[in-house]
Amino acid sequence: MSTKFGKDDALTYQARSDLDEEDPHSQEGSIDPLAAPLKRRLKSRHLQMIAIGGIIGPGLLVGSGNALNKGGPAGCLISFSLVGLIVFFVMQSLGEMATAIPVSGSFTEYAQRFVDDSLAFGLGWAYWYLWVTILASEYNAISLVIGFWTDAVPQWGWILIFWFLFLGLSNLGVLAYGEMEFWLSLIKVLALIAFFILAICISTGGVGPGPIGFKYYHDPGAFADSINGVARTFVVAGTLYAGTEMVGVTAGESANPQKAVPTAIKQVFWRILIFYIGMFFFLGILLPYNHPKLLSSTSTAASSPLTIALTDAGILPAAHLINALIVISVISAGNGSLYVASRTMLFMARNGKAPRFIGRTNSRGVPWAALIFSNIFTCIVFLTLSSSAGRIYSALITLAGVATFVVWAVICIAHIRFRKAMVVQGDDPSRLPFQAVLYPYGTYFALAATIFLVFFQGYTAFLNPFSVDDFIINYILLPVFVILVVGYKIWHKTKIVKLEEMDIWTGRRVAVVDETEPDKKHGWLATLKDIFIG
Repeated sequence: MSTKFGKDDALTYQARSDLDEEDPHSQEGSIDPLAAPLKRRLKSRHLQMIAIGGIIGPGLLVGSGNALNKGGPAGCLISFSLVGLIVFFVMQSLGEMATAIPVSGSFTEYAQRFVDDSLAFGLGWAYWYLWVTILASEYNAISLVIGFWTDAVPQWGWILIFWFLFLGLSNLGVLAYGEMEFWLSLIKVLALIAFFILAICISTGGVGPGPIGFKYYHDPGAFADSINGVARTFVVAGTLYAGTEMVGVTAGESANPQKAVPTAIKQVFWRILIFYIGMFFFLGILLPYNHPKLLSSTSTAASSPLTIALTDAGILPAAHLINALIVISVISAGNGSLYVASRTMLFMARNGKAPRFIGRTNSRGVPWAALIFSNIFTCIVFLTLSSSAGRIYSALITLAGVATFVVWAVICIAHIRFRKAMVVQGDDPSRLPFQAVLYPYGTYFALAATIFLVFFQGYTAFLNPFSVDDFIINYILLPVFVILVVGYKIWHKTKIVKLEEMDIWTGRRVAVVDETEPDKKHGWLATLKDIFIG
């Protein structure tokens, strides 16, 4: 039998929940480190810049060279535009749930409450693996990029230095993390804008040896390997876009998610899309996809494609500045990766889906055990120190991309179930603080597209000759995910949550309507107006 709350009950519950989270000392007795809540201290500007800057890291600034090498300039624009459209609708779905129910477990908790506990188990471990893999690839990227300046310190030495640096910064607390991320992200955004301006000057011949125009679209060509190259870049796009859903995780530590999350969802997506599409547009003009210094499956070292472009144009000081930008970005992105991985593992540990000791937090609300546990597993990065570093880097990116598509699909499923439960339980979706654009069509489109990409991205493994290595890399995560879900379901005998019994109220924040203001419509047209005009 379902438990239904009224609007006043939900607000009363949330007010009590907020008080408990902000001041755990108000409760009797000592604080249990295995149950101490996180702090809700992130402001709206923090969430916006975390979502923007969190994925403008070494993965993009170095990994974009891997994408350009695989797909060519036109192939990258196609794959990143299509995946960007999917991300838009996934973000709409997540934004609706995260604004109404801002919890630190985010979509892992939504999967548990709206679908099946076993799905949450598989999703939580897949999402944690995704961020551990991304962080490992960032360690690899920064060690390669610093090699542009000096080789006095071996690659493994730089990895160890940043390993301890990230761990130390991540233990400062969520407010320090948010403030540091805000300023580092702002630096990255301004630097990318400066690069775009320089790219225009180089392409037109204002700077460098002479006009370039679109000559690399003709020689060596716009596509690296026709449709096959486009398919290979889909997983790269998935990995590099991973992080946009970080807004859902940070909502649980936001001071005002009703305001902060919708703003981040509406504004950040378009800024990120502009940066990504802009990045590949200019890189496709400045560099051929077969440039020998680009990171590829046969390379043992690589530089950022931004650094390569500026160096080839003879702007060596700017190349040094861009390299410094990447060093700054790895600090920012590394913090973000550890943040999400640790919060995901914290939820898992406190819900019986991971070892219980990982759920410990300190007096500042920092999940230190989950931070250490997650960072230890990033040591898979040392595999990249072999003679085939580029091959291993590509494998890490592919596995993370597949995990991203799985996560996005589950977000869409949870959103569909959430909306259906609202109808069954007599709740009015118009009362939601934020409503997804074009629901249900956008959500169903994103679900279908992500499922398609999970299988399509690896079809090149079946081309003649059949590649066993590529097949394993592209698809190994799928049976592992299924085994996790089915195994947990059989062991714990879980069942799919019935719509009428679904908990859509715990942690719920409903829109508070000011009776003195005239009634306003908040349909999808109004939402589109907010996106473009504000």
